[in-house]
Amino acid sequence: MDKTLWKSAAAVAAALMMAACSEAPQPAQTKTEPAAKTEPAAPPEAVAARTAFFEMYKPARTWAPDVMPLTLSAGEVPGIKNEDGKAGMWTAVFVSAVRHEARTFTYAVTDHAPDIQKGVSVGGAEVWSGPTAKSRPFEVAEFVTNSDDAFKTASQKADAWLKKHPGKKVTITLASTSRFAGPVWYIMWGDPKNGYLAFISATTGQPAK
Repeated sequence: MDKTLWKSAAAVAAALMMAACSEAPQPAQTKTEPAAKTEPAAPPEAVAARTAFFEMYKPARTWAPDVMPLTLSAGEVPGIKNEDGKAGMWTAVFVSAVRHEARTFTYAVTDHAPDIQKGVSVGGAEVWSGPTAKSRPFEVAEFVTNSDDAFKTASQKADAWLKKHPGKKVTITLASTSRFAGPVWYIMWGDPKNGYLAFISATTGQPAK
């Protein structure tokens, strides 16, 4: 091969090498998936009594292994509608025979400054002198019927009165007295002077006698 042809071949080879380098495949780009949308948290709602009760019962057991419930009552949180036996806040009083003490626990579905804190709040211990005919502790195993079920039964019992007195405020309390064999839901519309009071067994779910 003469020098001219050799130079031409070398030039072509160099050009091809440069082209190959300049056209080297680029690494594949990773496709970025769109970020998952975060669903907004559901607004707080009123809850039935057993949901709140067992949230309070756990720290109560830590306070006193022999703890027993004395009362459980529905409360209100501004902005949360109480209805159908459910409430935005529940208050329980637990007692300990060993300690001779009582403590008040509350459970709220949301905060409301300055007095209401979401979740469980625990009050200080107070002296408890023991059961009486009007107020005695009960076994957790006796608390079977939830507040919404008791409310439904009570509403059926009070149907005629409620039709004549619509819109009356309702109060709901669970307690045990010597009048009944076990804990009873006291569900009252209106007030003691102008109201209707139903007694529903927390064990059987039926009207208490």
